[in-house]
Amino acid sequence: EEKDDFGYRLFPDRNKKPQSFLVRSLFTFHNKCQLMLRLTLETNPYARLLLEALKQSGCTVFNDRHFSCENCDGCVSGGFDAATSQIVLCQNNIRQQSHMNRVVTHELIHAFDHCRAHVDWFKNVKHLACSEIRAANLSGDCTLMNEIARFKFGLKGHHQTCVRDRAIRSILAVRKVSKETAEKAVDEVFDACFNDLEPFGRIPHSKADAKRAYRDFQNRDRYTANL
Repeated sequence: EEKDDFGYRLFPDRNKKPQSFLVRSLFTFHNKCQLMLRLTLETNPYARLLLEALKQSGCTVFNDRHFSCENCDGCVSGGFDAATSQIVLCQNNIRQQSHMNRVVTHELIHAFDHCRAHVDWFKNVKHLACSEIRAANLSGDCTLMNEIARFKFGLKGHHQTCVRDRAIRSILAVRKVSKETAEKAVDEVFDACFNDLEPFGRIPHSKADAKRAYRDFQNRDRYTANL
């Protein structure tokens, strides 16, 4: 029941005995998930920056240890299991490469927060809210094209509105709290967490932005290292 309160009901494969490689290889969803994940980790600038930032923070990510393609509840695409430091990718819900890119980036931001800070994921809803704000803000979840695809339009301040709404949605998906509790937690930490742009240094509104952020991150310590 306690695990259910923390959103584990959305990831039923978490409690099952792992299948053999031979059995898993027979399922197209699993194969496709693994191939898309590999492509994301090798080519997506959002993911590559976060992987390097995690490594520099002492939390090197290994594909076979820290990612797991599993079947999930129909309402979720992925999740970060803080108890195992593992990212769950919902192979039955992720069908396109662009979707995989966003999910991996979103969850890697949670992994980065888990690595660099003492995040109390299970008991402090403000900590969860902060990481969800950062993930929505920095992962590309709220790009103009994604919002248009959701039939949501806005002008001034729409990005902030999207980040707030998606953070609240994420909290409600994985915690049994009221909407009012989720909204209060998000509002109380919003300004500080929205303006925390590590490790990107900017809000990457596009892949081009992410490439620039990745290049800047690689060069961040170049000059001080030579002093």
